Amino acid sequence: MRVEARVAAPGASCPCCGEWSKRVHGSYLRYPSDLPSCGRPVVLALRVRRFTCPDASCPRRTFAEQVVGLTRRHGQVTERQRKSVADLGLALAGRAGARMAALLGIRASRSTLLRRVMELPDPVVGTPTAVGVDDFALRKGHIDGTVITDAVTHRVLDLLPERDAATLAPWLAGHPQIEVICRDRASAYAEAADTAAPQARQVADRYHLWANLVRAVERTVMDHRPCLNSLPAVEPEPEPQWETPTPTGSDTAGPVDPTGRMADRRREHHALVHQLLARGMGLREVARHLGWGRHTVQRYARAKHWQDMVKGQRPRASKLDPFKAYLAQRWEETGGKITGLALLEEIKQRGYRGSYTILAVWKQDALADPDSMPPPPPAPTFRQVTGWLTRHPAGLTHDEEVQRKAVLAHCPELDTAACLVTAFACMLTLLEGEHLTDWITEATSSALPGISSFAAGLNVDRGAVEAGLTSHWNSGHVEGAVNRIKMLKRQMFGRAGFPLLRKRVLLA
Repeated sequence: MRVEARVAAPGASCPCCGEWSKRVHGSYLRYPSDLPSCGRPVVLALRVRRFTCPDASCPRRTFAEQVVGLTRRHGQVTERQRKSVADLGLALAGRAGARMAALLGIRASRSTLLRRVMELPDPVVGTPTAVGVDDFALRKGHIDGTVITDAVTHRVLDLLPERDAATLAPWLAGHPQIEVICRDRASAYAEAADTAAPQARQVADRYHLWANLVRAVERTVMDHRPCLNSLPAVEPEPEPQWETPTPTGSDTAGPVDPTGRMADRRREHHALVHQLLARGMGLREVARHLGWGRHTVQRYARAKHWQDMVKGQRPRASKLDPFKAYLAQRWEETGGKITGLALLEEIKQRGYRGSYTILAVWKQDALADPDSMPPPPPAPTFRQVTGWLTRHPAGLTHDEEVQRKAVLAHCPELDTAACLVTAFACMLTLLEGEHLTDWITEATSSALPGISSFAAGLNVDRGAVEAGLTSHWNSGHVEGAVNRIKMLKRQMFGRAGFPLLRKRVLLA
């Protein structure tokens, strides 16, 4: 499609001195590239006039007229195509953007897309009153940067190439209206805030506080590993089984209700969920009220009877079932001298398609000597114990609750650590920061290696920690911005420099 056009205005203003001129010096044709129309390429033939500047003192003797919103000086594409190419570069970066541009009928290389992105002006920061600060990895393990977000609108305000106080302090000094700074517990950000924004209230993020406490508890548990190794064996409670009574005469009785502690809990939880649902509460509201997962509440709600929630009474079929009789026969013929690998090869020739693990588990359970003592259960690892101490009690299984109680009863120091973790969790979730001083005193006096050091660190950063435990400000939006930065980095295969990454984060 060919479109011929010319400017209807009688004159134009000189771009150098601004004088209006009607003296036409000459004209020529320009062919700026435009967006395709209905899948067909568009050829724009624009008649452009060149005017003579009436100001004799102006250094520009003649000038060419420009169409606002359509052309620019030395431009070979229209403004709307330039904007479309920049949008593709922001969304898809170089190579992927070039492939999409070719599908849309736009001729633009990957370098052109990146140049259009770098030509875009930075967005206006404005006057934010609350900001969030966190670090992100420009190159994992080598170079870190700083991301600054608006804590109210959750918009990324700026990216800085370093994560030290010398880089953040000038930015904070240029925005004296900031009243709240949400940050992690890095000393560099605290130093920058104290130096460049003394009027701002610093807020330590609750997520980072809890993460620091988990690492402190892990160190405490590692220091008491001998207690875990000497822990007496804890027998797990067996799963409740269906008991089928022996029929008498012509009576055919069905399965009776399962018994045991697990069955009692299933009965109570099933009745509680259906009682709350009968009051008109929704599934999400019941989950928040009980502190359970939504899917857990959904399973109880869908179960018509509480017996349906008891699992483990009906064994699942195994790929090894058709070969168990042959395996037992071969074991008796060889007197238990045949290896598991030899048995595996024999049953594979007879059609077995399972793995060796299934055979090894069955061999250990079915072919073991009944008179031999079973091996003692392994001692819990320090990571398991750390999870038992730092997870919500509602998220622990029954076996984990039993093992947790056994560990705390065997090691008084870990019992003290569990009490301190519970008290800190209450402060964190209920925003009861006024109890922080008592907690620090108690944690310091406990002389636990990890938790005492954590309490001493809280005492150094007391103001920010108290603000984090009493106010609603947090750094959740900053963590979301960091995840988005990671996505953009992966989209560019990690090869983009900081200027291009900054443009895409601020404008995409």
